[in-house]
Amino acid sequence: MDGGPVELIHSSKEARCAWNISQPQTVTASLADVMSEELAKALQEEEDSSHKQWQSASPLGASGVDSNDKPGDCSEDYLLALLLQEEFDREQNFILKKEEDKFNGNSKVAISFSNYRRVVHSESDSEDEFADEDDLHRTWDSFEKSQKESPAIGKCGYSKSVAGITTKHDTKASNRRNACRIMEFPPGFATGDGGGFDMQLSNNVFNKLKLHSMSEEKRTARVHDKMEKSTAMMALDPKTRLLIYKWVNSGMLDSVDGTISTGKESVVIHAQGGECKLNLECHCRVEDMNMPKECAIKAFKTTLNEFKTRHKYIREDYRFKDRNTKLNTRKIIHVWAQKEMHNLERLERAGIPAPRPLVLKKHLLLMEFIGKDSMAAPKLKDLNLKTQEWELAYGQVEQDMKRMYEDAGLVHADLSEYNILYHNGKCYFIDVSQAVTKNVEQALHFLYRDCGNISNITKYEKNKEMLTFGVQGKPYAFDFFWEKSMDEKVGEPEEV
Repeated sequence: MDGGPVELIHSSKEARCAWNISQPQTVTASLADVMSEELAKALQEEEDSSHKQWQSASPLGASGVDSNDKPGDCSEDYLLALLLQEEFDREQNFILKKEEDKFNGNSKVAISFSNYRRVVHSESDSEDEFADEDDLHRTWDSFEKSQKESPAIGKCGYSKSVAGITTKHDTKASNRRNACRIMEFPPGFATGDGGGFDMQLSNNVFNKLKLHSMSEEKRTARVHDKMEKSTAMMALDPKTRLLIYKWVNSGMLDSVDGTISTGKESVVIHAQGGECKLNLECHCRVEDMNMPKECAIKAFKTTLNEFKTRHKYIREDYRFKDRNTKLNTRKIIHVWAQKEMHNLERLERAGIPAPRPLVLKKHLLLMEFIGKDSMAAPKLKDLNLKTQEWELAYGQVEQDMKRMYEDAGLVHADLSEYNILYHNGKCYFIDVSQAVTKNVEQALHFLYRDCGNISNITKYEKNKEMLTFGVQGKPYAFDFFWEKSMDEKVGEPEEV
């Protein structure tokens, strides 16, 4: 071959073929040009120039990194990356090993996670093997140490060894098991560092500690329940505060002040009335009632710790006796609040001075405030009146008791100087939640007790017949509550 141009010559017959695909014509080059060193240098220079242009346009070139640095300069970073990767792989394999042991447990069929393990350097593998061997002999506490040293006891209940036969009733083994079970007590139980030494507990001691732990857990839960769900002595539980907040948010109340008084059954709080009118949607008994400027919120306590004899006041009342047996302790409080509202309505219809009930919501009763300028009216026991004022107050209480029995059909059942307020020359009856109807079997007994309490307020002997209930020879002991007094009956002839 003479080195001339190599050309591919097609026959004219193939070119004229209809189904022949025409090939693109290539640029022909002579063999001498291909083998020429000048052509190779030109290509190399062209490649270098394009590389420099790309490097100048890249952010690395703009930051001033030298393109002539050798790859060997990054050897230290590469080595550090390998060490970090090996450490990460080692941790990953250790976590998989722990998960595998936990998943398998004591199962006879074990599942391996080896496919998920990372392959690390041979030296690290050898280090892991030594670490695994150390873990087999390492103990974290005395319980694990005793578990490894003591022989395993099967279902037969004993195990044989060179030292002898060990049963499941072995004293040391049983005491160590009891000490280990101490760690299963609730977190609040102070067990201390039981694994720091060889702790052993007998069955008697362990049983006492277990009972104490259970009682403490119940006591803690009971105290927490009381704090969250019960009305405290001088405060309110979260549910009660939420109900009061809804009243303020709805415009029914403008603000809530401090506590007026506390008793065995309720807490009374002073509040400022809002501008919103009361209606049936607000659980009010009258449509479009104007809210008074000052109100009293009576929150009944949701526990029966201090007043446990409520049932005898509801048991025979025809209005609530059917509901008393079907409710729990907390729901009885709602019935108790309804009972006071109905009794106050009866007193209002009979014209007896008493707080006017406004709104009832669960165990909260909103009433008219008896007093002025956030100062509650004094109780009858705190008064220091003159003789004439005492006579007027005493006479009013007598007449109101009679009207309460005859017109309202109620007996207060807890009337005393503690449940009577004196305001603007009038005596107001309060705390009528335990009041019963006069057809109750114990009504006369409660009436006699009220008469005795009222008669003992002063030293006057105006109503001696109130204190002689049950005494023979005086058949008209309670005649004051029906038609005529005993003095008027004395001069009348006896009926034949």
